[in-house]
Amino acid sequence: MSKILALADDLAMALCAPSIRIQAPIKGKDVMGIEIANPTPTPICLKEILESEAFRQAPPLALALGKDVVGQPYVSDLKSLPHLLIAGTTGSGKSVGMHAMILSLLFKNTPDQLQLIIIDPKRVEFSLYADIPHLRAPIITTPQEAIEALENAVCEMECRYTLLNQQRVKNIESYHAKAQAESMPFLVIMIDELADLMVVGGKDVETPIMRIAQMGRASGIHLIIATQRPSVDVLTGVIKTNLPCKISFKVGSKVDSRVILDTEGAQSLLGKGDMLFTPPGSNALLRLHAPYVTEEEVERVVHWICHNKDVSGVEPS
Repeated sequence: MSKILALADDLAMALCAPSIRIQAPIKGKDVMGIEIANPTPTPICLKEILESEAFRQAPPLALALGKDVVGQPYVSDLKSLPHLLIAGTTGSGKSVGMHAMILSLLFKNTPDQLQLIIIDPKRVEFSLYADIPHLRAPIITTPQEAIEALENAVCEMECRYTLLNQQRVKNIESYHAKAQAESMPFLVIMIDELADLMVVGGKDVETPIMRIAQMGRASGIHLIIATQRPSVDVLTGVIKTNLPCKISFKVGSKVDSRVILDTEGAQSLLGKGDMLFTPPGSNALLRLHAPYVTEEEVERVVHWICHNKDVSGVEPS
């Protein structure tokens, strides 16, 4: 097995492939697998995933992650993750993948069912969502505002635990089942570039992330955190330990791949949505391809939502 793994570059050259990925062994089998890039790839549209039975039957916090290597739609439940750590260099498809996740959540939930906190230090990546009624607060662009928002989320989490205790229930699902219970929407916190926050905030950023990652699930608070630079000073041991489910799009080096996934491989991905995903409760890496989302598609969805605020289940268009 080790001899074959050592021949990966030679095999790629012989097959005229930009890169290959060797699975040794394939989970549940006594064979190895070699993944080779499709020379004529077919674009994956988000609409395909949203119209699939897998997404239609999925729970409210469904994320349309894309398609697997055999072309089947792959949908994951954020509640079961319950948080997600994402890495990917420029051009890897990381930001487009995050747009697909946001749209997945918007398609399934009204503002009464879901609230979002979007932290966008780059200021432009998620500005298209500025007017959606699901936002808990205006889109956050500065490190200091981000730290304050994370600290407020911790306070919100503690208040929710008080309400859960008063209703004698263990989690938000049981709480929602109580007819007399006060409204408690899911809260998803999305951070586009963790590195920018860690440079300025350090422990002030790490501590509330750790608290939410440890206790947020039962109270319906979830984190989706992304970075272009998966170095050890950004993805600290505390953050990695508390966010076990990870997605890596293409990264710049083997070292970066090991930091995010604890193994090599992400440096050889093809870019433009090609990713490796660690599902909950599994050490195996699942290769997926994220759907492509255009700016015009986001604008159409946002326009529809802003004019139909109380309707869930947006029809893909």
